[in-house]
Amino acid sequence: MPAERAVPGPERDLVVGVGARPGVPAGELTALVGAVLAEAGLPLSAVRALATVDARAREPGLRDAAALLGVELLAYPAAVLATVPVPHPSGAVLAAAGTPSVAEAAALAAAGPGATLAVPKRKSADGGAARATCAVARRAAPHDSSTHQTVRTHPTRTHEETP
Repeated sequence: MPAERAVPGPERDLVVGVGARPGVPAGELTALVGAVLAEAGLPLSAVRALATVDARAREPGLRDAAALLGVELLAYPAAVLATVPVPHPSGAVLAAAGTPSVAEAAALAAAGPGATLAVPKRKSADGGAARATCAVARRAAPHDSSTHQTVRTHPTRTHEETP
């Protein structure tokens, strides 16, 4: 999928939350994100960031997917994601990641107060067990993501921010 570079501006009001198994390739993630956005009639150019649980933030597939999509990768501690109410919590995700939701909770956390879920959790379909999930949240208003501890992961550098 060719990267459609997003332009900064107020129209960039979407955050895509991503859950992934270790080793998931960037191509599977970008295909999932692209398909979910297209099915919902949402433009890639409206995406501000990908968001995930901090335990997966250094996965090459997630980092590369964010770079290919032209957005930053935000990561939240499982304890923060566990406090976000979501419509589709999972016991399996809780056991594996320490939070009942990664994709929906990360999207909502990164989108900020008053955010709404534009697309609930969707799984990748690669012929076997899903290795990735994504959900899309819409920001209600400009949001300062530094209100939560995040790790911003870029293709060439990483730095941590604390509140």
